[in-house]
Amino acid sequence: MSDEAAPVVSVVIPTYGRPERLRAAVESVRAQTYDAVELVVVDDCSPTPARETLADVPSAGLARLEILRHDENRGANAARNTGIEAATGEFVAFLDDDDRWREEKLAAQVHAFETGGDAVGAVCTGTEYDGPQGTVTKVPTADGDVAEDILMGAPFGEFSALMVRRSVVEQAGLPDTEFPSWQDKEWYIRLSLHCEFRSLPELLTLRDIEHADRISHDFETKRDVSYPLFLARHRDLARSYGRRCERRFLATLNTTLGRSAVRCERYADARTHFARALKWDPTLTECYPLFLASLGGRYSYELARGVARMQRERTRSTSG
Repeated sequence: MSDEAAPVVSVVIPTYGRPERLRAAVESVRAQTYDAVELVVVDDCSPTPARETLADVPSAGLARLEILRHDENRGANAARNTGIEAATGEFVAFLDDDDRWREEKLAAQVHAFETGGDAVGAVCTGTEYDGPQGTVTKVPTADGDVAEDILMGAPFGEFSALMVRRSVVEQAGLPDTEFPSWQDKEWYIRLSLHCEFRSLPELLTLRDIEHADRISHDFETKRDVSYPLFLARHRDLARSYGRRCERRFLATLNTTLGRSAVRCERYADARTHFARALKWDPTLTECYPLFLASLGGRYSYELARGVARMQRERTRSTSG
């Protein structure tokens, strides 16, 4: 796109200590087919400053390039918020420093905003995950008025797959820095109270799991901090949609905790949370093989995870 009247997209990249990955992320922004892009890199006090890492990266093709630096390490969410506050575009997109985009990603999302009208405030793409066990894909399903769907566990992708309308951010508020994990889902719930969502099935966001160093593997932090915070902030909202929504809300959160426990090889904790999930919502069928497999440890769980994945895919193909 080369239309000078095209709305500006502000791309926010929070970064800490991954210079080579950061360069690849920035190059994927510069390669976008959409032209009206400003890039805001927020260095969360990296040992090697991002300004040095990107010193020889040309800004040609970008409407604006700004590199900001925190005086101390404050975490990815604080860095995103710094970037949002510096953004001037009509839309804001996020890219973690170890993720990349396909070149048509921003153009596809802007098109979804333009065809969806002013009611649409968030657009998410599908994501391709590349890791030691091969490639896994995830496609968002939440579409339209999605607050209840997200409360009940409908996927809407991660920060790197998201683009939001800046005016909606001003209504919903910034991502909450009190959450050490689940910040994306918590923010999506608040955003969904002010706008409609659009989901794009195209796999336009690329994540390299092998190189990821994410707090998503910290089970105790999720259990002891994120989970009670999530209940305090949103359980009443889930209850307002009815008992079914509240029970599925609790069940999906406990399933997430169970999966996190398994990644840390804490199978007794995993069994506890899978059992709680099924107590809250016995219709959550994907949880049954996960619970049974957690009884047998790592290898049983890996087998059951594959069965659960096939079950989800079968359900999607049947419903579609």
